[in-house]
Amino acid sequence: MDRKIAMVRQQINMKNGDQAADDLDYWLAKTPQERIAAVTFLVSQMLEPSQRMDKTYFSQRNMK
Repeated sequence: MDRKIAMVRQQINMKNGDQAADDLDYWLAKTPQERIAAVTFLVSQMLEPSQRMDKTYFSQRNMK
């Protein structure tokens, strides 16, 4: 089984490049399930094995 890895290169001008817009475009291209999975993964990286996320800082909003 032969594996080939394609080299990926993206060259941007550091003065004119807009990383925030690129990041936004990347995440908007993902499905909501993929975004939730990414957030869950990042939160789980910060928590100890038996620790749970403190949800007291968040409030529930009514959807219109």
